[in-house]
Formats: sequence, structure tokens, C-alpha cells
Amino acid sequence: MPVRATSIRRRVLGLALVVLALAAGAVALFLRDYAGRAADEAFDRLLAASALSIAGAVQVEGGRVVVELPIASLAMLGSDGDRVFYVVEQPNGAFVTGYDDLGAGLPPASDDEPVFADRSYRGEPVRIATIGRLTSASEAAGWVTIRVGETRLARSRLAAEIFNTAVLPLVGLLALSLALVWLGVQRAFAPLADLEAELRRRPSEDLSPVSVPVPVEVGHLVEALNGFMQRLDSIMRTLSSVVADAAHQVRTPLASLRAQAEVALDERDFDRLRERVVKIHNNAVVASDLINQLLMEAIVAHRIETREVAPLAIGTVIDDVLQRLDAKAAARVGVTIADGARDLVVMGDRLALREMLGNLVDNALDYTGGPVSITADATPAGIRLAVSDRGPGIADDEKAAVLERFRRGRSGGARPGSGLGLSIVRTVVEAHGGRIALLDRDGGGLVARIDLKAEAPARLGSPKGGRGGRMLAAMAAVAVFGLVASGGRSDAGETSRYPAPHPPDEHGPVLMIAGATSTPLFAAFIHDFQIVRPDVAVLYDEIETLPLYEAVVAGTVPEGTDLIISSASDLQVKLANDGFARAYESPQTEALPAWARWRDEVFGFTFEPAVILYNRALVPEADRPRSHLGLIRLLESDPDRFRGRVGTYDIAASGVGQMLAAQDAVISSNFWRLAHALGQVDVRLSGSSPELIDLVSDGGLALAYNVLGSYAFARQADDPRFGIVIPDDYALVLTRTALIPRTANDPRLAEAFLDYLLSPRGQAIAAGTTALGAVVPGSHGQWTAERIAEEASGIIQPVALGPALLVGLDQERKGRLYEAWGKLVAGP
Repeated sequence: MPVRATSIRRRVLGLALVVLALAAGAVALFLRDYAGRAADEAFDRLLAASALSIAGAVQVEGGRVVVELPIASLAMLGSDGDRVFYVVEQPNGAFVTGYDDLGAGLPPASDDEPVFADRSYRGEPVRIATIGRLTSASEAAGWVTIRVGETRLARSRLAAEIFNTAVLPLVGLLALSLALVWLGVQRAFAPLADLEAELRRRPSEDLSPVSVPVPVEVGHLVEALNGFMQRLDSIMRTLSSVVADAAHQVRTPLASLRAQAEVALDERDFDRLRERVVKIHNNAVVASDLINQLLMEAIVAHRIETREVAPLAIGTVIDDVLQRLDAKAAARVGVTIADGARDLVVMGDRLALREMLGNLVDNALDYTGGPVSITADATPAGIRLAVSDRGPGIADDEKAAVLERFRRGRSGGARPGSGLGLSIVRTVVEAHGGRIALLDRDGGGLVARIDLKAEAPARLGSPKGGRGGRMLAAMAAVAVFGLVASGGRSDAGETSRYPAPHPPDEHGPVLMIAGATSTPLFAAFIHDFQIVRPDVAVLYDEIETLPLYEAVVAGTVPEGTDLIISSASDLQVKLANDGFARAYESPQTEALPAWARWRDEVFGFTFEPAVILYNRALVPEADRPRSHLGLIRLLESDPDRFRGRVGTYDIAASGVGQMLAAQDAVISSNFWRLAHALGQVDVRLSGSSPELIDLVSDGGLALAYNVLGSYAFARQADDPRFGIVIPDDYALVLTRTALIPRTANDPRLAEAFLDYLLSPRGQAIAAGTTALGAVVPGSHGQWTAERIAEEASGIIQPVALGPALLVGLDQERKGRLYEAWGKLVAGP
């Protein structure tokens, strides 16, 4: 049954129509969903802004929450006749103001991030934004809940407008696409019609290349067609030549056979008849050999044209030749293959190479009664084959001629032969890119030498290329490493060197870290990382938080630094916000809590609460402050007792201290009262937690406020002279952050170290002897986020990484904070 022909044009058009229709349907569904999401996202920002403005007006007066609703908080809502609702609730759920039933069925706020919900309220669908404001008015702290709701009229209209506006062009685009596809198909097939006409006009014997101009896509087809016709033309010429030569060469022995047979028919003498039969047999042998050689020449020419090549060991070719010889002839042939040539292979056609070597061996056996030798040796360019005999040889003036078809040397004499053997040899050698030479052999005889291209098997198809550019980076890192080793120091801080336990070579990888974490503490991570990566050397520059930030911005941080470590997460967020960080994603970074990761550029790896320290000898357990308000009352009750004996961060010198003060000012209504109390006792200011801990431990200070708990926890195990209080009302939790700068010398090595910090192994170090706290949920150790939260009886409030931290870095706001702090703490 004949196969029904199909139209490519119709198939292309039909397929294009189906694809366009499906694409249009998918895009329409996407647009409908996108319109709804875009409308919600736009109006959600207004809802969140409204809730935030109300939250900013929340105050605590006389132990109760009060709020003076800003005019703008509701004025920004209610477009297109939407109804607006709001409610403010105290931490215990008591109603403050607004619509008291708006939050029915919704959980109270427990975070300062907006949460959105869709509800039906008073007979209409309403979108509600809920946000929390953490307040501290007494011994306890809690979340004030602010909710703002708006009906969905404006959202629905905006979504419909977006969808309709996008769909109309989509319909037009669909129609235009179909028209363009039709025109494109017509034009695309036009060159094929021209090609068809060109081929139909040609006579059958015209196999010249097609020269019709065609597009690039069709050009490959025309190129293949031209190549096919070129090969066909070559085969036809070869075939014609073989037929012509065969007709010419075979005619003579056949005519001789016929004449001898006719004479033999009339011969009556038996001896003379026998002579005639011998001549007939000899002529038949000559004709048979000639025809066989002609056929083999045609086969070899065809296989060379079709390029049927494969990797062949030269020993395989020699074995093929020897197997074709009879036992007597094979016994006369000696083979010697040099060691360097045994593993070499030739890319060639097995049959053609066999015929090439076989013809040389047959000639050598025919022209000498002695032994024949085959040798194979390696050369710089490949392999050299030689077939040697002790025959009559070939005269110098005939050595080039005998390589032509049907040419024989004078030494051939009356020996039967066709004159095609050496011609086939030359054809095969040249087709394989080799060379043939006929040389006189010392002591008499002939040496037929053939040089062919060959390679070791392992080099066939091996990729080319030099070593990667990472060597330059490694050399640069080693240069820095050498500078430090010779006593060089960074202007920014103190540099510590950690050589690789098992360096691969003198140019092994070097990881450069600049960080604010004390070197002995951070060394625990470095040593453990080098157990995992013993090939890596580490350089660690210890720099304070503010100088570190300023050095990165100014470009004076040690050149090629791969990783920035800082406890001032607001400064790290600003670096990322200002374009100094690289983005990175991995399963380890994805495991972080959302608050401890921002833009996949800043990553928290510790969980460190801010605590109150006290000297057990100077502050009895009964007097120890258990909350922020308790600390205030203690200082206010007996300022002379604590004068000059209380310490805290100098917010002008410490990035961590500034961030903690800014967060306290937002959360606690008692912060400025605390600042005044600190000023009344002549508080001592410091730039680092370790210094404050040392002063408390030695009795120089009785109390220290807002000290990083990680340092305190690590020291307390060996020093019982001071106690630690996690405030009962609320405790701010910082996370030490890592950032890969854009100028990193080896970002991949920095990523590997970052993944290590967030891995179970790295988090075990944070939760173990360093007491920095493990931030990744599910970590194991004494100081995990879960266990620290259990130790605290109040609210644990992590300082979330994000743009909100930039508010505290605003110059005007920071200036006012410094001014107020200076007046209260340092006095007039």
C-alpha cells in the first residue's frame, strides 16, 4: 500500500496554529492570575504602609497602650469607594480602638512583618493586613496587634483593567503571528522550488555543484547534495576509467586465449597439444589476476571515497596480511614491531590498508625466493612500515613510473603481472595522508617504506586546552600569603595565618577572610574547616565592625578578600544594598530562617542574644536585674553605689552597639529612661563585648548592659565570677553575618566556607565551645536557637536582616540618636 505524501507547508502551518492557540490560552490564564496578584501586591503595600504608620503612633502611657491615629494612615486607602476598617489590640488581646470584631478568627500578631488574610466582613470580601509592635511598659513585654482592612472593589477593577489591557494586544498579536507564519512559510519554501527547477533542467551527466542561492538552513542540504554529487562524480570517473582500462587490458589476454584455443583444437600431436594447454592456462591466470586487481582497485577506490575509517592497531593489519598467505609463503615472512609502535593506531580503512600491505608482500615474495621482512617503527609523526626483500630491485629511473597504473619495471621480465599492485599501494597511502618510497636495500634487494600518521589510543579525541585561569588567582593569593609570612600587616587590623595541613603544591588555594570576630574564637571554625578541606590555607584579618565597613566601602580592605564576617548586621545589609556583595544560593543557605538571610547576599550563621552581665561579688543574686525595667530601677534606687561601675557599648564607636541602641529605642518605651539612668551613674563606654566582660570579671564593673551573650556564655564556663541575665521582658538576638564581596579573589572557595558555616558541622561549632549559637533549625549542641529560647522567659526578638535596618543608619536619625544619647549618658 503506497504511503500517502504529506505537505510540509500544511504541517508547519497547522503546528504553528496549534502552538499559537495553546500559547495564547496559557498566556491568557497567566495574565488573569498575574492581574489578580499584581493588584493584590500593589494594594497590599498600601495596607502594610497604613498599618505601619499606625504602629509607629503606638505609645505606652501609665502602663496602657494608647495610639493617636495618623491622618495619613487611613487617607491613603478607600479609593474607588472601598470601605476601610481598622483595630488596635493590646498584647493581652484587649480592645484599644477601631472595629473590635475585625480580627475575629485571626491570630494575634507575633512579629513585626505584615501578614495578609482574606476574610468576609460585614457582608463583603475584605483584605486584612496584620502587623505587630513590640512594647515594654513594665516587667513584661508584648506585641500590640494592629489590623487594617479594605474591601476589594479597587483591587478587582485594577485586576480587570490589567487583564483587558493585556488581552487585546494578545488577540492582535495572535492574528499577526498567523499572517507572518503564512508569509514566512511561503518565502521559506521559495528557494526549494528554485532548487527543484535547477535540478530538473540539468542533463543526467551533469554532476557539477549546485550554485542556486539558498538560505543558510537549506544551505546545509545543498552542501550535502553537492558533496554527494562530487563523490558520485568521482566514483563514476573511477568506474569509467576502470571499465576503459579493463576493456583495454583484458582484450589482449582474452584474444590470446581464443587464438591458443583455436590452434589447440586443430592440434593432433599430444606433446604439442600439452604445450598449447599450458599457454592457455598461463594466459587464463594472467587474465584472472588482472581482473581481480581491477576489481580490487575499484573496491579500494570506493571505500576511500566513502571514508569508512576506524582506529586500527598496526599489528591487526599485519596479521590480516599474514592470514591470507599459504603456510609456505607465510614461513618466509618475518615480522618485527618495535616497542614504541605496538600501542600506535592508525585512523583508516581496514580493507584498504590490508590490500596496501598485502600487495607489497606479494610482490616481494614473487620477486625473490628468499625471506621477506616486515618492520614497524615509531616516528615523531606516527609509524613507519617497511617491506624488504633480496630480489632484483627496481632501477632508479623506474621507481616513480612503477607507481603508475599498468606500469612494470624491467626487472619484472617474463613474470606474470598486471602493473596495478604498486598503483593501489600509492592510492591507499595518499588517501591516508602518508608517503611511500622505494629504496635500494644494502646488500641487494628492495625496501618499500611507508610513513603513516598514527597516535597512541589515549590521545585519540583528547580535549585540547591549557590550564584554567584559576592558576592566576592562586598565584595572586600566594603573593598575599607570602607578604603576610614575611611580616607584612594590613593597615586595617591584625592578620593571622593558617597554613594548609596538606597543600597540593606551592600554589594551593588560599581563603582570605576579614572579620570582626575575635581571632581565637573564629579560629575554631577555621581549624575544623581545614579538616574538611586540608588543601586550603586561610588568612584571617581581625578588624572592628565600623572600620571593617568603612574599609570595604573605601576599597582599603586587604586586596582579594574572599569573605566579610561582621556582627554589625545593619552595616552588612548596607554593603549589600549598596552593591558590594555577590549573590549565592545553596541548600545550606536555603535552610536558614527567613530573618537570617537577605537577597541571597547577607547570611546569618549565629544566634546571639544581648544580655546583662553582673559581678556576683558586687551584685548579690537578690539584686540582679531580671529585665530592662529592673535594671532601670536598680540604677535609679542607688546611683552612688553604681557610679562608674556600669558599662555598655559606645554607640559612636561600635556598629553593634549602635544597632542595639536603635532597636531598643524602637521596641522599649523605657529606653530613654534607661539611657538617663546610665548617665546618672557615669556609665563607662566600650567598643567591644570582650573588654566589658573582662571588666565585670575583674571587678572593675559591677554591671554591663547589652553585651553579646555569645562571648559571655563562652567565658562563664571557665570563670564563675560573673552571672548572665537574659532579660525577662524581651531579648534582642543578633546574628553574625557573612558576605562575599564582589572583589573576592576566589568566590567559589568563599562559597565553600559559607556552606561549611551553615552545615551541621559548622553549626555544631557555633553551638559548642564558641557559644556563638546555632541559627539553623534542628542543629545540635548546648547553644542552639531552640535551647537559648528555652533559657529566656521573655520574648526572643531576632533582629531581622533587611532594609528596615537601614533606617537606623540614616544620617539624620543616627545624628539625633547620638545627640540624645550624648545628652543623657554623657551629661551636659
